[in-house]
Amino acid sequence: MDTESTYSGYSYYSGRSRGSHRHGERSRDRHKTRSKDSRSEKSVTINTPPAEPLLGDSSVRGEQVQDDNWGETTTAVTGTSEHSLSQEDIVRITKDLEDSVGLDCRRYFTLALAVILGLLVFLTPLAFLVLPHLLWPEKLQSCGTACEGLFISVAFKLLILLLAVWALFFRPPRAGLPRVFVFRALLAVLVLLFVVSYWLFYGVRILESQDENYQGIVQYAVSLVDALLFIHYLAIVLLELRQLQPCFSVCVTRSTDGEIRHYNLGQLSIQRAALAILEHYYCDFPVNNPALLSASKSRAAKHLAGLKVYNVDGPGNNAAAGLAHSQSRAMIAAAARRRDTSHNELYYEEAEHERRVRKRKARLVVAVEEAFTHIKRMQEEEQKKAPGDVMDPREAAQAIFPSMARALQKYLRTTKQQHCHSMESIQQHLAFCITNNMTPKAFLESYLTPGPTLQYSRDHWRARQWTLISEASVTSGLKDGSIFLLKCVDFSLVVTTKKIPYIQMSEEYVDPKSHKFVLRLQSETSV
Repeated sequence: MDTESTYSGYSYYSGRSRGSHRHGERSRDRHKTRSKDSRSEKSVTINTPPAEPLLGDSSVRGEQVQDDNWGETTTAVTGTSEHSLSQEDIVRITKDLEDSVGLDCRRYFTLALAVILGLLVFLTPLAFLVLPHLLWPEKLQSCGTACEGLFISVAFKLLILLLAVWALFFRPPRAGLPRVFVFRALLAVLVLLFVVSYWLFYGVRILESQDENYQGIVQYAVSLVDALLFIHYLAIVLLELRQLQPCFSVCVTRSTDGEIRHYNLGQLSIQRAALAILEHYYCDFPVNNPALLSASKSRAAKHLAGLKVYNVDGPGNNAAAGLAHSQSRAMIAAAARRRDTSHNELYYEEAEHERRVRKRKARLVVAVEEAFTHIKRMQEEEQKKAPGDVMDPREAAQAIFPSMARALQKYLRTTKQQHCHSMESIQQHLAFCITNNMTPKAFLESYLTPGPTLQYSRDHWRARQWTLISEASVTSGLKDGSIFLLKCVDFSLVVTTKKIPYIQMSEEYVDPKSHKFVLRLQSETSV
């Protein structure tokens, strides 16, 4: 483009100057070619391991993996390093490390507080029973049959409370929330105040006076355990049962491709509703594929690109400038008319793409069916061999994979899925299908139909960090019309909330006799 514009700009000079200009350009082109060749000698091709993409990007493999150039994505950089990192990548990695360290510290701090509070709760009733025997054993009255029965009651109630607390609270955390869970914090404060109040009463009325009625002390410990069991029941109601009844309908929209899902949620805070939506997202939404959007963006850029007009005479010539301005307006109008017919180009591009996908799919289905037929023949032959010579499913998958690799690679590239499947994951899936005696259709279903995000490797879903953006406080409950965003690196989820309306039902009685009728037949017939 630069050569053509330069040549047109100097077209008014004589033939000798034109020839000298061409000779100068040829010399400059040769010089540029030599300089590019010298620089290209320093270029390095980045080859990452098959199952570990660099920084979570698409799988990058060089030519030495296989002759098919499976999943090849090469990057040329100057220098002799094996990895390429930009300043933005370094800043992002540093921020992720700082955030992860902060989240880990907060999580371990919360766990330490929970363990300390739990030990205080379970050791308090035992301390109530043991301290009188240690401080004034000679003054205590003898414990009768009723008192010994209370010992059994305390033991079993503490065991039940221990199992209940372990089942409700000591579960592996599903996520790290930005704010504290309000109900859980309130329950912890309630338990702490309750235990402290019992200790204050015990210290004032029992320890100072050295009460001799040991049966009353045991009953006091039993009342504490009973109260703790009731608080645990309150925790079940607030943490588990309260959110079961659906109250809101949320609409989740992905910002990149407009994928929409609807869910019913109960009485939840915004941050816990966001956590529930993310758990549904990984199972219900198809994997986000940015490669599918690149084609539409390039097509839009091509249609919006106009014609460039150059003023070769310079800004001093007003007459030439006016003529160029009028010509540019005419060419812009022509470009606008061409853009009006862009829907036809879009139609034919989509039709051509669908035709290519069907063609690649047909070739892939035939190749996979032939490979599985070969497996069946191999299995029949191996049944006749000795037990030591039988090929395991992993070796069988590696043996038949080259026959279908090229067709599968072309199909994945056509459908823009090559970054979602590495060669190692495909071979593992093939070995899994061979082990469980699956059909070719079962093997192909993972590649013909885009699955949920959890179906793919960890690099595409698990290392993501989400940011909750909300105008209201994230600890406040959901309301009708609430809107918040869940944002990650590549896209965001827009969540809108609608309250489920109150439904009024009425009953209408239908008399069973109203459905009865009498059929009367005339005995006379026409002759």
